[in-house]
Amino acid sequence: MRPLPSCICSIIALAFVALMSADPAEARVFDPETFTLDNGMQVVVITNRRAPIVTHMVWYKVGAADESPGESGNAHFLEHLLFKGTKTLGPGEFSEIIARNGGQENAFTSQDYTAYFQTVARDRLEIVMRYEADRMVNLVLTDDVVLPERDVILEERRSRVDNSPGAQLGETMNAAAYLNHPYRLPVIGWEHEIRALNTQTALAFYRKWYAPNNAVLIVAGDVSSDEVRPLAEKYYGKVAARPVPERRRIEEPPQNAARRVTLESAQVRQPSLTIRFLAPSVSSAVHAQTYPLQVLQEIMGGGATSRLYRSLVVEQGLATSAGAGYDSSGLDSGDFSFYASPRPGIEIEQVEQALRAEITRLLDSGVTEEEVATARQRLRASAIYARDSLGTAPNIFGRALTTGQSVEDVEAWPARIEAVTAAQIDAAARAVLRDVQSVTGLLLPKPTS
Repeated sequence: MRPLPSCICSIIALAFVALMSADPAEARVFDPETFTLDNGMQVVVITNRRAPIVTHMVWYKVGAADESPGESGNAHFLEHLLFKGTKTLGPGEFSEIIARNGGQENAFTSQDYTAYFQTVARDRLEIVMRYEADRMVNLVLTDDVVLPERDVILEERRSRVDNSPGAQLGETMNAAAYLNHPYRLPVIGWEHEIRALNTQTALAFYRKWYAPNNAVLIVAGDVSSDEVRPLAEKYYGKVAARPVPERRRIEEPPQNAARRVTLESAQVRQPSLTIRFLAPSVSSAVHAQTYPLQVLQEIMGGGATSRLYRSLVVEQGLATSAGAGYDSSGLDSGDFSFYASPRPGIEIEQVEQALRAEITRLLDSGVTEEEVATARQRLRASAIYARDSLGTAPNIFGRALTTGQSVEDVEAWPARIEAVTAAQIDAAARAVLRDVQSVTGLLLPKPTS
């Protein structure tokens, strides 16, 4: 199956700070129920009665950053291969069953997790549980199905990366951002290493990581914990636990020099600039900085009233767009980024100078309490619909639980955001926005001769 984007979309990130109450200490987001099967598989149930449907997701605590050296793309490759049949179902048959029952399905891979999901009518939940549990343990792979799928992955890389200057720049910026950590490798894999993947590498990865005690089952929708528990025990509970290795990642050393990447292409019509800084993630040792950084991202890049948009687009008239982003979801680290695109006739150097001036102003003068209060209000307004979307909650909990967080961490997020002060934001900005841990990327049209 074609994987979804691995980055967290803004609505999911904002939903972490959803539904703040007047009393932050009592704030609740989704009020899930959770329990653990005897084989170690955690189950989370989020009841949502807005429609008679359910979303069923199985998340594995393994991703591209857990691959063996020289096997980049193996996690994503296996994700595709899980649709190729088991001892009881032929290739593609699970997908056909879902379609016949009016459901939708897909899967996606990131650096830290792999997830499979189906959305079906509530009375079809048992069907998807039966067959998802089946492929957790009974996958059958032969060269006849594996090698053609490898060609599919290679074509996917050609269309999504090799034919996209923006994707090529992002891939190169990732490689430059990390000196040693496996986050520097692309989730889809390098082409020469994809070509070396085979039936044996896929099965070895499957047997190493795909076990119920390394997975999280999340069911959201028109269903209760009392209904889910017997089904989970019936299908997933009978899958035996297996030893799973500890996730040991190569550590990133201290960084001592800023990096700069420029990509010119005849395909580029609109130049763009991105500046990325390594930043802590919610699961890292300095996770307390993540809450101030979330509010800072809203102050700097949260729409048309943000600092960057007002300065570069409205007041100075230099850019067509400008903003900031913060990815705090990684198991080991994240990044805080700034971006802008110049107006026609404006040189990219002018935009970069103006953008860096705003970063300097932030570091020199900090943010105001008024800006902090306004950012909280915007976050509340943007996240108020978090409970309305059937897919938002299971995605939030899946990402959290596969990267070292707990159900309680997710539910406590509103109170932690509400407690953020201007002084904490200023301190986090000074700690993170350091040139020596940054990479600047320029995407430019190729000059005509």
